[in-house]
Amino acid sequence: MALSIGIVGLPNVGKSTLFNALTKKSVPAENYPFCTIDPSVGIVPVPDARLQTLTELSQSEKTIPAVTEFVDIAGLVRGASEGEGLGNQFLSHIQEVDAILHMVRIFEDKDITHVSDKIDPLDDIKTINLELTLKDLENVAKRLGALDREIKKGDKKVLKEKEVLEKLKKGLEEEKRAEELDLEDEEKELVKERNLLTLKPMMYGLNKKAGGTNLDETEDDRFKNLLSFLKERDSKYLVIDAGIEHELKDFESGEKEEYRNELGAQDDGINLLIKKSYELLDLITFLTTGEKETRGWTTKRGSVAPVAGIAIHTDFRDKFIRAEIVAYDDLVSAGSYATAREKGLVRTEGKEYVVKDGDVVEFKI
Repeated sequence: MALSIGIVGLPNVGKSTLFNALTKKSVPAENYPFCTIDPSVGIVPVPDARLQTLTELSQSEKTIPAVTEFVDIAGLVRGASEGEGLGNQFLSHIQEVDAILHMVRIFEDKDITHVSDKIDPLDDIKTINLELTLKDLENVAKRLGALDREIKKGDKKVLKEKEVLEKLKKGLEEEKRAEELDLEDEEKELVKERNLLTLKPMMYGLNKKAGGTNLDETEDDRFKNLLSFLKERDSKYLVIDAGIEHELKDFESGEKEEYRNELGAQDDGINLLIKKSYELLDLITFLTTGEKETRGWTTKRGSVAPVAGIAIHTDFRDKFIRAEIVAYDDLVSAGSYATAREKGLVRTEGKEYVVKDGDVVEFKI
């Protein structure tokens, strides 16, 4: 299952710096707007210590982690929904991703320019969210205008779609994200083809800077206002130092932790970001292991076995017979798959079984 997260925000807030840290791939990150025109895509491994343990247990030839796709989207500016700063092109890139990581600058540094010539993270968020909302309003209005001919035919599905679109239009006009309107699953399916930007799950990355004046460290009212905004909306966010993560990207693990401590960053920001990205989209990892390879696979939480199997091959959905399941902890404690089977820890499950995070699965078709 492909997971794609678009990194968006105003110019010079740390998007490309973070992307470089995530992917160890060089993309432009110079100090001026629009230096990143085409979206750069990086495939990032999901950190999972269980894979190495299973590799050793099965003596696997290869270890392949689950992956996350990050897309570095050029900086948006006020007026992007009307084409300002190549806005239409950049907004179309956002339509292609599954979720949005909205980078926000929470540090002051006179050597790094800001398009508004001031640091106000809440104002920056409102600028970007307004542009996404305006683009969605345009999208919804266009579809509503095209529905009249279909409605005359008496199509009940089209009538229901119109009701949902009018509900969306009202909410968007009140500057609410479509995600905040509590649409039912059936309603979301009816407007799925609209690919609305504000219906995509969003997480905020609050970018600080070692050596800079960080608003979260100075009891600054701008940061307090930002937190109030995020908490009122129950928005997911994390504080990250994209610059430190970028500096650490080429270090080996031992050196990395030592240097991280020297720089005053205690947590691995990249690992935390990927973990929270999984939470944002309600994803889990199931595992397969054997002599050839040990591998992590991504699926939606709550997926039944045939649906989870699509991550490996569509045949596992269409031709599914059963699956043999053993929990990761049970397999490791048993010491081998054969022993786990002897102890009755390996279960045979059918089509209705809901796959859990850490399940070690062998599909039968």
